[in-house]
Parts: sequence; structure tokens; C-alpha cells
Amino acid sequence: MMDKIFIVMLVFYLAAFLYFVRKRMLVYIHGHQKNVLRVKKTFQEMTQKKSFLNVRKKQLQEKASEIFTLYDMTKKITEKFDENDAFLIFEEKLRENVDYSKCQFLLPDDENIQQIKTNKEMFLYSLKGRRGLIGYLAVEDIAEDQRETVVILAHQFALALRRIRLYQAIEKMAITDSLTNVYTRRHILERFKEELRRSTARGIKLSFLMIDVDYFKHFNDQYGHLTGDQILREITRVIRESVREIDICGRYGGEEFSVILPDTDRGGAKFVAERIRTTVAQAMIRAYDTMIRTTVSCGIATFPDDGKQVDELIDKADWALYRAKKSGRNTTCSFGVYGKKKKG
Repeated sequence: MMDKIFIVMLVFYLAAFLYFVRKRMLVYIHGHQKNVLRVKKTFQEMTQKKSFLNVRKKQLQEKASEIFTLYDMTKKITEKFDENDAFLIFEEKLRENVDYSKCQFLLPDDENIQQIKTNKEMFLYSLKGRRGLIGYLAVEDIAEDQRETVVILAHQFALALRRIRLYQAIEKMAITDSLTNVYTRRHILERFKEELRRSTARGIKLSFLMIDVDYFKHFNDQYGHLTGDQILREITRVIRESVREIDICGRYGGEEFSVILPDTDRGGAKFVAERIRTTVAQAMIRAYDTMIRTTVSCGIATFPDDGKQVDELIDKADWALYRAKKSGRNTTCSFGVYGKKKKG
């Protein structure tokens, strides 16, 4: 009987032990599975984070490259004050960053714009300034996904164009007489020095004209300063139309004008001065509601015959002009050449 009880208790004990072991194993396995799932989830998160970081790293590298490209292009362009030079730098940087076959910089009034707009192989980007359109960039054979890079660089190029044009406008204001739109006295003297150095180095002639409006004070007193201003503008127009592109015109002061004639001897200078004088004498100047006739007197000095320095040549041209005034006005006189000049 005792043996049977012992066997039953042993069986019960073994069953309880196995049940306990199995339960502990299940708890362990469940915990292990949870740990595996947690580790797996952590691994997946780390993998995703790594992937995100790789993408972000690539984006930052691209952004850094883009910023460096913009910085390098901006640095080089700011050293230039010519639109063509700026475009060459832009084109160089564009070539380094995108693939294309051809790039053009076009002004707003270019006759090819409409044709380019209909060309599907061309990417046309408008360059805009504060006051509107300043031009176009036409890029041929460029992939769709690279157009954004073109836009970024083109925007920087547009800023460079605005800066260049502002600089040119300020420079023009500094050297141009606001009334007559020819050079100021200061700039004409600088150009005179440059041309005199060139003439000295090459051993060629150079002539200088001083031109004064006759009886200008009388016109101002009789008709007013607005009419006087119109007379000066019209005489400026005659002077500019009577000289070559290489000749340099300026307003010397008040009603006095000056013209530098490179590679021109005394005879050539006299021909130009007489053309100006006779054209002014024959012209009817409309000053608002008034039609006016006026004349000019001209003085000529020539390098190296009359002097070898700027001040000397100006003084002698001024002396010749003074003699033209004393001879009755509406006259051309050359320094060192005497005798009455025939009036037109």
C-alpha cells in the first residue's frame, strides 16, 4: 500500500515538475521572442535611420557642392564689369554641374526668342531684375531633372547682371553731362591724357577742338534758360553727328564744348571744325515754340606742332578760340595760323 502511495506521489511530483518546467520554458521562450522582436525592431529602426542618414548626407553633400559652386561663381563674377565676361563664367560653372549641348544669353528684344519658345529641346529661362525682364537663358538638350540646377545658377547670374548694369549706370552718370549726354570736363581731360600718351608712343598726330556758342548769354537773357538748354542739346547733336566714332566729345563748361580727334592733323581738324561750324550756322533750332538760329566759334590746337602736354594744347586751342571770337565769331582758327577765315 505504501508503495502505491509513493508511486502516485512520485508521478504527481514529476507531473508538477514537468508542468512547472514547461511553464517556465514557455515564459522564457515568450520573453526571448519578445527580446528578438525588440532587437529586430531596433535593428530595422537603425537600418532605416542609417538609410535616412545616408540620404541626408548625400543631400548635404549636394547642397554643399551647390553652395560652393554658387560661391565660386559669385566670387568670379563680382570681379567682372562686362555682361559677356559674366556669362562666360556662368557657362563654365553650368558646364561643371549639368550636361547640355548649347547655352545662349539673349536680350529681351532678340528676334529668335519666339522660335526658341516653340522648340521643345530648348529650356528657356527668364532673367528678371527689379524693373522687369533683363534677358533670357536658352539651354539646349538638358534633362528635366537638371533644370532646377540651371534655375539656381541662372538666378545668381541674373543678380550679377543687375549689379553690372547698376555699376555701368553709375559710371555713366559720373562721366556724362546730364544735359547734353556727352562726357564731363573731368572725364574729357582723362581721355585727353590717354590719347596723348598713345599718340606720343605711336608718333602720330592728335588735334583738339574748343567750340563756343556765340552770344549764348543773349539767348539765355532773351528766351530763358530752358531755351538755352535746348540750344546746347541741339549743338551737341550736331557735334556728335559731325565726328567719327573714335573721336571724343565733351562739354568743357557752360556753353563750351571740346572734341579730341585722334590720328588727325591740323588740316583734318580744320575740316571737322568747319563742318560743325557750317552745320550749326545753317540749322534752325526749335526751342519749344521758338525757332532760333545761332553760330559757334572754333579753336584748334594740334600735337605735336602746338604742344606736347595736355595743358599746353588746351591753352593754345583756347587762344585760337579767343582769336576766332575777336575775328567776328562764326569762325574757325588754328593756333599759329593767322589770316582772316571765311565765314559760312
